[in-house]
Amino acid sequence: MYTRLCRTLARACMVLGIAGLVAVICAVSWQVFGRYILNSTPTWAESLALLLVLYVTMCGVAVGVRDAGHIGLESFLVLAPDWLRLKMEYLIHGLVLLFGAAMAWNCAYLADSVWDYRLPTLFISEGWKYVPPAFAGVLIVLFSIEHIVALAQGREVEPSWT
Repeated sequence: MYTRLCRTLARACMVLGIAGLVAVICAVSWQVFGRYILNSTPTWAESLALLLVLYVTMCGVAVGVRDAGHIGLESFLVLAPDWLRLKMEYLIHGLVLLFGAAMAWNCAYLADSVWDYRLPTLFISEGWKYVPPAFAGVLIVLFSIEHIVALAQGREVEPSWT
């Protein structure tokens, strides 16, 4: 059941990431159209595109952790004996879990600390810039737990897209 929840969250992140990429393309296209055709650059388009890139990137980071698409920290472990490889994989997933928790905690703190400030071109809180990494940190923790449980059960986490 936990694996199903994580797979559903990862797929939702992928869908949000695709929708975010489409929105980035629309915002940048509108900015280019406004600048070169209308000779009036929309000031909000660049800020929106930058904010959307954060959301798309953080969704991708979380899914990358679940699907083991991140930089392979265990590259040399294929040469190690099984007992050492297993312990090192636990260590790696534990460290990734700690990183995700630190990212979630600190970005949530940053979002709270700047929530009263406004982005002048979008008229929304500046805290919205720190919501995606905080959310991604929570997902990284959840997905790392999934990997640790899978290791304990002697299986691997199936990728989200299958």
